[in-house]
Amino acid sequence: MKQKLIRITTVPISLGGLLQGQSKFMSQFYEVVGISSDKENLEKVGAKEEIRVIPVNLTRKITPIQDLKALITLYKILRKEKPFIVHSHTPKAGTIGMMAARLAGVPHRLHTIAGLPLVEATGPKRVLLNAVEKLTYYCATKVYPNSVGLQDIVLDHKFTDAKKLKVIGHGSSNGIDTSYFDPSLYSNASKLELRKKLKLADDDYVFVFVGRLVGDKGINELIAAFKNILKEHTNVQLLLVGNPEEELDPMLPETEEFIFKSDKVIATGWADDVRPYFAISDCLTFPSYREGFPNVVMQSGAMGLYSIVSDINGCNEIVEEGVNGSIIPTKNTEALFNAMKHVLENKEKFAAEKDVYREMIKKRYERSFIWNELLKEYQELEGTKD
Repeated sequence: MKQKLIRITTVPISLGGLLQGQSKFMSQFYEVVGISSDKENLEKVGAKEEIRVIPVNLTRKITPIQDLKALITLYKILRKEKPFIVHSHTPKAGTIGMMAARLAGVPHRLHTIAGLPLVEATGPKRVLLNAVEKLTYYCATKVYPNSVGLQDIVLDHKFTDAKKLKVIGHGSSNGIDTSYFDPSLYSNASKLELRKKLKLADDDYVFVFVGRLVGDKGINELIAAFKNILKEHTNVQLLLVGNPEEELDPMLPETEEFIFKSDKVIATGWADDVRPYFAISDCLTFPSYREGFPNVVMQSGAMGLYSIVSDINGCNEIVEEGVNGSIIPTKNTEALFNAMKHVLENKEKFAAEKDVYREMIKKRYERSFIWNELLKEYQELEGTKD
């Protein structure tokens, strides 16, 4: 009889998107149960991953009453299910999940860190988030930062002991399927068709950003830098793939106005499949303030794109300066502008090295490698006690 493994995320898109395929893979070795909010979408993820799912009302915001209700509900579920391992991802699922698992006596309580929102917080909110982070790690038996830089941040803040921490493989929560993110899947004809649909000229150089259109993803700096690029270059476009989040982290009004009024910016909204947009683009611009281990940078690299990224954990581990991308300081419009200008002025050189960018990703972050490294972690727990 298989041991029971429960995976918890705050929202289903994390379980079925960021961790796509992982639960299905693990179900070969364990009885896997997925827990998240939003019953309807969670059931879709369950069907796709071929696992049983249980909905619990988790929120991404600080909601004390709802959080307490979720904690009690989850505690009861875990007492009934009696899992061998509870593995949580995303901040709220980590806190509620690890507390409930500890209270329920789950022997192995694992939490993956894929980013720390507290890095950009200040004042009382920062104090609260620091305390919550420490509580999460205290309740966990093992904590997996998904990058070396993130592990260093956790140690610098003394959130937990080094013995609890481990980076799986070379980093990343789920790796990348390079047979899926493969530029050869897109013909010249299909790329021309999409470029025509988006009203791109044949000689337009395309910078692409994929992610939430929010302040802490560097969208304000990106638009400011791009405005300066347009003063010197005409055949250039900025492709934005993602949605704004006005409640959590709104853009500056001038940023939003430019995005929706400029004919040099194409905002596609959310896309379930970002590959076609990478296929017609020339360079990724990703000036985020904080990340765990960004899938976007791995995806763009696998699709053969040079990447301009912030000097933050994850990004500065995937990108090697001058080899497969450029690394710039965070919140620095001038540095971003200079990097974009450098790429434009050397576009033939960077376009000729697409295979180099792809091979670097394949070598270090292939999805099957990450899955098997995590499986080894699970298997090592068998026969051990908390």
